[in-house]
Amino acid sequence: MEYRAGMVNRVFSIRFDEGEDFLEGMLELIKKENIRNGWFHVIGGIREIDLVIGPKEPVMPPDPVWQEMRDVRETIGSGSVFWDEKDEPRIHLHAALGHHGQTVTGCLRKGSKVYLILEVILFEMTGFNASRPWYPEGGFNRLTFR
Repeated sequence: MEYRAGMVNRVFSIRFDEGEDFLEGMLELIKKENIRNGWFHVIGGIREIDLVIGPKEPVMPPDPVWQEMRDVRETIGSGSVFWDEKDEPRIHLHAALGHHGQTVTGCLRKGSKVYLILEVILFEMTGFNASRPWYPEGGFNRLTFR
């Protein structure tokens, strides 16, 4: 385990509307506001998303199992943002997505179209240096403290 202590700086309350691409919108806001370290929570609806629902086997690097969702899903999730070694923001978001009593939980990755409304609260964190560079041994971008 490794950790750093910091503090919450700015707090953003964000609303995404029907049909907007949530992940693209988050990246746009993160770049515009230069949020280097952040944590966020989401609640609302997703009508389309591609997500990873786990590895095929518990090995490193993992071979991800992808699932495309093309039906409306009630959504609640939590994620973080840190920038990679190429100076690009990297979002890591896990969420539970429910539809008529069936729930899928996974890592939301691409194609995130909003259904009706998706609300986000984003906390910018300061007071420590962190990034999310590529971690070749694991096959993913890993949170790293500097």
